[in-house]
Amino acid sequence: MPELRKDPIMGRWVIIATDRAKRPTDFVREKVQIRSTGFCPFCPGNESKTPPEIMAYRSDGSLRNCPGWTLRVVANKFPALGIEGSLSRQGEGLYDRMTGIGAHEVIIETPDHQMTLATLPSHRVEEVLWACRERILDLKQDRRFKYVLIFKNHGEAAGASLEHTHSQLIALPVVPVRVREEVNGAREHYNFKERCIFCDIIRQETETGIRVIAENTEFIVLSPFAPRFPFEMWIIPKNHQAAFERAEKRELEQLAVVLKDMLMRLDKVLDHPAYNFIIHTSPLSESTDDYYHWHLEIMPKLTKVAGFEWGTGFYINPTPPEESAKYLREAAVTANA
Repeated sequence: MPELRKDPIMGRWVIIATDRAKRPTDFVREKVQIRSTGFCPFCPGNESKTPPEIMAYRSDGSLRNCPGWTLRVVANKFPALGIEGSLSRQGEGLYDRMTGIGAHEVIIETPDHQMTLATLPSHRVEEVLWACRERILDLKQDRRFKYVLIFKNHGEAAGASLEHTHSQLIALPVVPVRVREEVNGAREHYNFKERCIFCDIIRQETETGIRVIAENTEFIVLSPFAPRFPFEMWIIPKNHQAAFERAEKRELEQLAVVLKDMLMRLDKVLDHPAYNFIIHTSPLSESTDDYYHWHLEIMPKLTKVAGFEWGTGFYINPTPPEESAKYLREAAVTANA
């Protein structure tokens, strides 16, 4: 029988449609394939076709905006928000508006067009995470920005317009509604129980084990109790910490290993699906240390959001998280160092 489950952080309801229960092979989707045909502005030799690099990792002393890099960060050529100008707000009757100030950057994860984040060596995945950390630390010095969102669209179905593997960063002058809801939910739990809700989730899931996919010394990977999407995964630090940019070397090393492992498992179980991942971290200028807990969410693109979801805010998930966790646990893949 179908059941409704309530997300304990956001208070959001999800329908687990067990009558529609689907195994990994039941999802109809287009496999993400990397093709080498055509021009790619992210490939080495085409540095002049992107905006000038903001930062890069180079091992051979090569010049800026030239080949020789292992990772590059550039401004998005078609930014959602612009970094130049002053932030001003104004009212128009009951309406509010502000100038479109922000930063929109692209993290080109490798010079190799054929690689994906799942197939990169773990030390190169760690480079990507270090770049994200460095960029947040730099952008948080700009007092105009209230939140920095790190996300990845992998595959056309997930919103990627270029197939060369990359992540994105957008710095915003406001805290997004979804982030605010999650932070508020965590604060309400703390005010009532004087504990972090994410730490409580880790304790409970560790005890039961049925939704635990994997873990290492620093992180645990869960299928959340009320997932919006089939095979949704959360990677959560075991040690309480509110902000991703405070992660230390040992933590980023272990995050790189477990993130690569999970993406390889998705490729194995779901045959190279499109996916999104998002790093949920604390707003830049707020003190959330007591109650918020940063984490990374991975969401394969296996179902479509349609009228019911838009009209109700509910999501319909045809695969119970306990089943998702079982398939992903059994798909353990040995990651390359």
